[in-house]
Amino acid sequence: MIRYSCSHCDSEIGSIPLDAAEVVIRQIKALDEGENTSFLTINEHGAYIQCICEHCEQSLKTFPDYYTLKKWLQ
Repeated sequence: MIRYSCSHCDSEIGSIPLDAAEVVIRQIKALDEGENTSFLTINEHGAYIQCICEHCEQSLKTFPDYYTLKKWLQ
């Protein structure tokens, strides 16, 4: 199972069932060594991908200075 969550507010965005997840995990593992994979965590329970939810995306568009902060929602 691949679970998606927002890297800013930590809300769960969604998940992909196991049969589709295996294909996605294979593709992610095939990334070149130099590519940034800090958004991805894989363990025995599945894969976890950090992305951005619609609410946080809209906030970043409204307040672009937030891009300089790692976590801007407390």
